[in-house]
Amino acid sequence: MRFIPNDTRFDFFGKRRIGYAVTVLFLAIAIGSLAIKGLKFGLDFTGGTLIEVSYPQSVELEPVRAALGERELGDALVQHFGSGRDVLVRIPPREGENQASLSGRVLEALKAVDPKVEMKRVEFVGPAVGKELVEAGGLAVIFVLLGILVYVGMRFEFKLAFGAIQALAHDLVIALGLVSLLGIEFDLTVLAALLALAGYSINDTIVIFDRMRENFLKMRKASPIEIMNKATNETLSRTIMTSGTTLITVASLLVFGGSILHGFSLVLFIGIVMGTYSSVFVASAIALDMGLKRADLLKSDEENKDKTAEADATP
Repeated sequence: MRFIPNDTRFDFFGKRRIGYAVTVLFLAIAIGSLAIKGLKFGLDFTGGTLIEVSYPQSVELEPVRAALGERELGDALVQHFGSGRDVLVRIPPREGENQASLSGRVLEALKAVDPKVEMKRVEFVGPAVGKELVEAGGLAVIFVLLGILVYVGMRFEFKLAFGAIQALAHDLVIALGLVSLLGIEFDLTVLAALLALAGYSINDTIVIFDRMRENFLKMRKASPIEIMNKATNETLSRTIMTSGTTLITVASLLVFGGSILHGFSLVLFIGIVMGTYSSVFVASAIALDMGLKRADLLKSDEENKDKTAEADATP
């Protein structure tokens, strides 16, 4: 099924300077927000106390927040958890107050809304655990980038691999900038969205790169810009269908997923849009400006065939 005709001739790479300008603008906003506002780390990373309570009937969150504020707990994050009756309260670390007394104060405050409220669970995340999660999350992102660089470099060619890594870094920085700009709490669900975004973004880039390699080997007399434009036009229908259907799913999570999935779905939504854009105007455009030519891909293709033949010959 094709939404875009086979004979489309959009000049993507002739307009790549405009794409570069848009990229620089987005990156400047994202980096500026990260530098000025930073990230609002959640309890997963900072440590703190998590308290889950249940009311006999659905309860509005504003009265709960007001009751906590009256008892000097206004910094607590309050959200529904699963249903309108279940409420999750997250409280940042507090010096000089133990977990038992803090949970008692919270329960006392919530009983002002409804005396029949029940405490379901109390969890404490220490700051040392939060620090370990920050380090582990950062290492996970670094290993993802290194793994993708090695994979694309082995499968294609260094110029394409470099462009792919630049596009991936572009997507992650802009997604992080959005999290900072909107004041979204950076927790494990947002980190999971960033890692999922890395995989999605590189997948679309690989599809375009694969068609470019085929066209470089077939179209012997065309210029690199003509070959790359043709490859991008040929994969345009697939890109729109894949990104479009994924965006519909993520949009459903964004609208109906509730506050717990809000950060996750918003990061994925923006990331998918930027990942689709960067596959052409960052990854491919950078490879073109680095001087990608048919000889590069022909050499890479022959090397891959030699490696395959050696592997088949090994007993």
